[in-house]
Amino acid sequence: MKEDFFTYQAQTTPHPLAMEISHADGSYIYDTNNKAYLDFVAGVSACSLGHKHPRVVNAIKAQLDKYLHVMVYGEYVQKTAVEFTKLLASQLPNPLEKTYLTNSGTEAIEGAMKLAKRVTGRSELIAAKHAYHGNTQGAMSIMGFEERKSAFRPLLPAINFIEFNNEADLAKITTKTAGVILETIQGGAGFIEPKNDYLKKVKQRCEEVGALLILDEIQPGFGRTGKLFGFQNYNSVPDIVVMGKGMGGGMPVGAFTASAELMDSLQDQPKLGHITTFGGHPVIAAACLATLREITESDLMPKTLEKEKLFRSLLHHKYIDEIRGKGLMLSLIMKNSAIANRIILGCQEEGLILFWLLFEPKAVRITPPLTISSAEIRQGCAIIMKVLNTIED
Repeated sequence: MKEDFFTYQAQTTPHPLAMEISHADGSYIYDTNNKAYLDFVAGVSACSLGHKHPRVVNAIKAQLDKYLHVMVYGEYVQKTAVEFTKLLASQLPNPLEKTYLTNSGTEAIEGAMKLAKRVTGRSELIAAKHAYHGNTQGAMSIMGFEERKSAFRPLLPAINFIEFNNEADLAKITTKTAGVILETIQGGAGFIEPKNDYLKKVKQRCEEVGALLILDEIQPGFGRTGKLFGFQNYNSVPDIVVMGKGMGGGMPVGAFTASAELMDSLQDQPKLGHITTFGGHPVIAAACLATLREITESDLMPKTLEKEKLFRSLLHHKYIDEIRGKGLMLSLIMKNSAIANRIILGCQEEGLILFWLLFEPKAVRITPPLTISSAEIRQGCAIIMKVLNTIED
């Protein structure tokens, strides 16, 4: 199987981890030798309710017995998509009320970028240095990391960058700006939170010049920070919010939400302003609805903050410079990248899954399922400390 993996399936790096998967359940992934791995990554923040959550699985099975794909997005009334978007609107602050369902977070970013241009009639988009919003050519254009995109130029024109949390840079947002797109918490850069009401100040500047604020909630969204969306922690409501990853409970999905006034502009002049065949797929929407119901009807969100405190209390070591992030979106910032690599690879040998971040080589990702137990957190942290203690100065 591994030989076929390398022969027939395109790779994204020269050295993938290449663990052969047998099955997964709850907080654990099992390889083909039936070795259990405690999962502190959750499919890079996507498996919000862990693996094979019964509420999600049952919702998928129920929809499978009714119908699969029947028509391109937005033409037929399909119950799971309607119920999901209605429930989502009830959980969001005004005026965020109308949602466009897509196949991935990256596709949702593309839609949000188009919506900002359509509404304002402007072309400039402003993003943050060290930002990551996806890997299609539009999303890559607003990636703030030249090393990853130089080989694919030319990309979109009229893209400018500001430094996250740098208030002086807000002057770069002008009447030429269609939209400012920011991650609520910078992910690939090392899980950097906004400080000193930064997002609120960005929104104020956008309002002054008639630009739209787009917040990328693809990682922090759906309960990971103790609120349904990360921006609810930071005194700012975006004009457009983009989501993905954890919203599907492990299924591939994305969405962007705005006011009805903004979103309706995609219907006409031109018609079909944004289209997709499989967006809003009924099986995926069923998984999203079950996931959202579980997150909002349970105590998972407040417990996320308790679990964060437990992680922070257990992970103290001379090689850990700091722990960044909020809730269960955490990163260990190690003394150097070599130690980060040792921890990730060493912990996998010990049965714990950790992972890297895109642009911060000293970071170790900790984004477990929201359903992870305190006992599992203690078990995983003990493995991290064990591996750390094998590293010599």
